[in-house]
Amino acid sequence: MTYELADYTAAHQQLFAHYNDLTGRLSDVEMATQSLCPAWDTRGVITHTMGVEVVLTGWAPSAETPPPFEKLGEFNSQVEGLSRSDFAIRVQEITASRLAELDRLDPAMVDAPSFTPAGIAIYRRFLQVRVFDLWVHARDIALPLGETLDDTGAAAEMTLQEIDDSVGYIVGKKIALPEGKTIVFRIRGGVDRDIAVSVDGRATRVDSVDNPDIEVTTDVATFVMLAAGRIDPQKQIDDGKITWSGDDAWGRTAALNLAYTG
Repeated sequence: MTYELADYTAAHQQLFAHYNDLTGRLSDVEMATQSLCPAWDTRGVITHTMGVEVVLTGWAPSAETPPPFEKLGEFNSQVEGLSRSDFAIRVQEITASRLAELDRLDPAMVDAPSFTPAGIAIYRRFLQVRVFDLWVHARDIALPLGETLDDTGAAAEMTLQEIDDSVGYIVGKKIALPEGKTIVFRIRGGVDRDIAVSVDGRATRVDSVDNPDIEVTTDVATFVMLAAGRIDPQKQIDDGKITWSGDDAWGRTAALNLAYTG
């Protein structure tokens, strides 16, 4: 699935609104709540996500000059001692500045060669990874706080697309589905999508599979957070949030081994 600059901008706007809301309403105790990222509490996650946006603001997509990630340390020092209210103001400034830059960008720039977290690709991929990162980190915060987030819309679609683009690797290397087998992930909830993979020499994403050997069913948030290595797969199985049919052994193996990042 291909998205245009306006789609990425809309997804950023949706996600930035959530981060602005968090910094405006969470208490100091909530800001200090441990996130799903072992190294960071809630405020630490927000600091990290906003620090990356500071790095990207003013950087032109390039395959020769990487983003100036050395700015992260300086940014962390700048916001470390800020009060909660001043921190909220700083987050609002960062998100507004980044959105303004995306609004000014030439739409054709999404196809420009660029550094990305996945290597040299095009800027479109970088924007998709940023949406994925912001979306996952929002749930790194929400799940420990017991908050429910909206799993619909452009940001959820793009986040799922990032997993979809890597599903051959997940099935071939992490699940290690054997030659000749087929699997379909039925995503139902938040975003509805079927993701089919066939192992024919290598695990490859295909448009569809008739009578797959394994069908795994889950919702978009569970699927993404399992793929991101953030939540315990056995607990999701026990809670009925991920189920399977067909080959029972390989269905269980798939449900337990979706993590490819984290």
